[in-house]
Amino acid sequence: MKITQNVGLVAALGLLLISAVACADTQPESLPLVEKQEFVTTNFETFGGEVIPEVRVGWEAYGELNAAKDNVILITHFFSGNSHAAGKYAETDPMPGYWDAIIGPGKAIDTNRFYVISSDTLVNQEPHNPNVITTGPASINPATGKPYGLDFPVVTMRDFVNVQKRLLESLGIEKLHAVVGPSMGSLQALEWAVAYPDWVERMISVIGMGESDPWTIANLQQWANPILADPNWNQGNYYDSEAPTEGVVQALMSITLQAQHPLIFNQLNAATNARETAPLANIRENFSVINNLRAMATARSTYADANHILYLVRANQLYMAGHGESLQQGLTQVKAATLFLPATNDLLLQPYLAKRAHDILESEGKNSQYAEITGPWGHLDGIVSITTQADRIREFLQ
Repeated sequence: MKITQNVGLVAALGLLLISAVACADTQPESLPLVEKQEFVTTNFETFGGEVIPEVRVGWEAYGELNAAKDNVILITHFFSGNSHAAGKYAETDPMPGYWDAIIGPGKAIDTNRFYVISSDTLVNQEPHNPNVITTGPASINPATGKPYGLDFPVVTMRDFVNVQKRLLESLGIEKLHAVVGPSMGSLQALEWAVAYPDWVERMISVIGMGESDPWTIANLQQWANPILADPNWNQGNYYDSEAPTEGVVQALMSITLQAQHPLIFNQLNAATNARETAPLANIRENFSVINNLRAMATARSTYADANHILYLVRANQLYMAGHGESLQQGLTQVKAATLFLPATNDLLLQPYLAKRAHDILESEGKNSQYAEITGPWGHLDGIVSITTQADRIREFLQ
């Protein structure tokens, strides 16, 4: 893939929507149109011990479930993503799901062989997106008839996994051939292997980690701080007043920036330089790169909710595989074969975070593999450059 060919696409559609570009012309067969479905469960007890009376999440699937119901691969999505991992809802959709390059007939995750299922998480970043179904702070609390706001319980990756488990059980599924996810999805994938080792035969962690260390916790807090500082946030009570739009835009600017590496960011914004005249003439004027970043974040903020972002940040900050006393203790539970695929140039979830989990599993005598995705995109290489690891993924799933 030539980076220069994607500049206009990135500007127009947003960085996290370019996943299908890498190999769009190399895959002759596509998925049939995808249908978004809804799963509802009640009296859901969180890892923290609170009960959510009703949980609703969207889900979609590709391929056919076999009679034995043992050909299932679960895809778990990233922070700003949703269950739309592959295919299109309509022929007129400008782009397919984010991992369409590796999910489909004859692709690395072969829907001729596997039943691939993906669900929206709790507290999804975009509760106002018509293609997302989620339960979180913006949902109506049945006890009050108003949005939960901060009365919604803090949730963890274990809670995301437990909702997915209820969904799978409702379909009569009791075993996963594999669970695969990028970024926040990789946390869910590893949590599956730890929490339900008898369910999971294989686990693939893409651009992920085994636990949030102090650096990562502090780094993620930079996504929350602009929302907390926005006076319209009002301690989460903004659903009947003006929303903290500026805080959300600033948060999404940080997320968009940190997901990239300087290699790609500088190339995409090559027109910006220190000699721009407007910032010299007026302190109120921004460099063009800041205006570009803001425009992209503003577009991405359309369906986002401030409280949902805060809850997602906290779920990632709280992550330790197994949610126990230590990462090593948690990983002792794993029975699955594991494959870790961090991105070499990732500055957000740096490779050492995945390498540590892999090394612990190896030291415990577990079957674990490790390789790095190379590319100029940084964290986004887990989406944009995933086809460079397609053969490895295909082989691992055999």
